Amino acid sequence: MTTRNHCLERDAQDLLAPLRDQFDLPAGVIYLDGNSLGARPKASLTRAQQVIAQEWGHDLIRSWNAAGWFELPKRLGNLLAPLIGAADGEVVVTDTTSVNLFKALAAALHIQATDAAHSRRRVIVTERSNFPTDIYMAEGLTRWLDRGYTLRLIDSPDELPAAIGDDAALVMLTHVNYRTGYQYDMQATSALAHAHGALIIWDLAHSAGAVPVDLQAGGADLAVGCTYKYLNGGPGAPAFIWVRQKHQQAFQQPLSGWWGHAAPFAMAPAFQPADGIARALCGTQPIVSLALVECGLNVHHQTSMDAIRAKSLALTDLFIELVESRCAAHPLGLVTPRDHAHRGSHVSFTHPHGYAVMAALIQRGVIGDYREPAIMRFGFTPLYTSYADVWDAVEILRDILDRQDYNVDAKRDAVT
Repeated sequence: MTTRNHCLERDAQDLLAPLRDQFDLPAGVIYLDGNSLGARPKASLTRAQQVIAQEWGHDLIRSWNAAGWFELPKRLGNLLAPLIGAADGEVVVTDTTSVNLFKALAAALHIQATDAAHSRRRVIVTERSNFPTDIYMAEGLTRWLDRGYTLRLIDSPDELPAAIGDDAALVMLTHVNYRTGYQYDMQATSALAHAHGALIIWDLAHSAGAVPVDLQAGGADLAVGCTYKYLNGGPGAPAFIWVRQKHQQAFQQPLSGWWGHAAPFAMAPAFQPADGIARALCGTQPIVSLALVECGLNVHHQTSMDAIRAKSLALTDLFIELVESRCAAHPLGLVTPRDHAHRGSHVSFTHPHGYAVMAALIQRGVIGDYREPAIMRFGFTPLYTSYADVWDAVEILRDILDRQDYNVDAKRDAVT
């Protein structure tokens, strides 16, 4: 039977354990919500002070050139690229995931519409349980285009093959489901879409920095993702967009802002897209928040995604084992796959009073989050989560459940 001492022994042998010291983790807190907002790298405070005091405060507008502000989206994209199986010149860090998804959707539909063999395709296939903003952006774009485009929603990955017909223009999926933690086989799914003539867009919000991703080998066409979860870029940090090189010259989207122009400071009245991935940029970049993304990426470059994945699976295996053995008397239901090949880096359990139980956990210093319906999510970031954290979190959960120490009438916060 696993004990806390066993967990401490595993921590002592953990090769990733020293990286925990590079994060500012509050005392008395077990942070299991890195799948929603990553912890702060200690280096980010110094970097913020440098950007604000020196680059902005002293050097002022000169920093667009002298401090490399202008090239920052592409430089960060190249730093991120190895973590998601991309090549140099295929990624930019910019805007939000929602905005980048809008660009990717518009570009993919344009590519299909200008291909004579696929120009009549009008269906976007996605999951009903996809992250809501993904569905909303697709809905908004189809209404705006007003050309007969529709969404086809599936309720299970098993329904995907039947849903991708000859009318499908593109498939839009999240690699790791935000609610359940289910992970798609990217290569097989991309091949399925291509076999039916559809393009495929992957949302990597719950994948990047948590599980190994290989966009090149995985056959993806376009991808988006955020940097504020497992990449620890900071709240609302700029997201990223990836466009496979073979699609870049055909990449067009309605948000043709001046930062995506071939010569922004020529101030030409007509838009001419930049070569390569720069055409996915839009407006002037948010430099203060953009600069902090590098701090989280630098920590990732001190290890490998294989090492991160191995620890992620070990942590989630341990959590599932302990919850099911030590909290067996309570109505908890595992919704996350046990199969490693289909599991991301968070674990979700249902409970009839899930919100109240999660609120009680947070009061006791175990921070996870809640998602409808009745799902308590626990995220495991291998860079700073320890095996002892897992043991202690489950013990606090057991104590709360045993004593029913939660308030079912508690008022819900705006952010759950």
